[in-house]
Amino acid sequence: MKMSFKNFSLVIAAMFFAPTLAHAHTGVGAVHGVANGLLHPLTGLDHLCAMIAVGLWAAQRGGRALWAVPLTFVCVMTFGAALGMAGISLPLVETGIVASVLILGVLVAAAVRLPLPVSMGIVGLFALCHGHAHGAEMPATASGFTYGIGFVAMTVMLHLAGIGLGLAMQKFGSEKMLRCTGGAVAACGLYLCLAA
Repeated sequence: MKMSFKNFSLVIAAMFFAPTLAHAHTGVGAVHGVANGLLHPLTGLDHLCAMIAVGLWAAQRGGRALWAVPLTFVCVMTFGAALGMAGISLPLVETGIVASVLILGVLVAAAVRLPLPVSMGIVGLFALCHGHAHGAEMPATASGFTYGIGFVAMTVMLHLAGIGLGLAMQKFGSEKMLRCTGGAVAACGLYLCLAA
């Protein structure tokens, strides 16, 4: 079933008027167990958009970027979470998270092709911020560890969803829709900037 631009716009508008979705790392709610870890990335617009955008950009770039860009994000995010759990502070984490949504959206919307190491560096920087914010919320216990496993697993699934969506759009000649999706992610990033 093909989604019309009008329906797509309504979905994006609904996200704008859902303030409870604005930030995934609110520090409230259960932060333990695999199930909570799996669900948590789906409850915040920032993490959801950034993870899907990483997959979209990887698909758009193709080649080695298809696996290297998302893998970099997951590895560095895990490292950032370990820093957060250890109580090691990083500057501008919240700013980096909001910027990740805006910038990743722009990269997809503009179909930016950077050298692979630069692309990996960009997503790595954003991953450090996302991981640190979530790691700082996790208790340094077994329940925090299992939560982290769920969180990482859902991040991988969101990357794969973005990759699948990006590849499908390209296969069916919908590069314009792919770029529009990037624009929608960037719009969400702008909303998060204004809501912060």
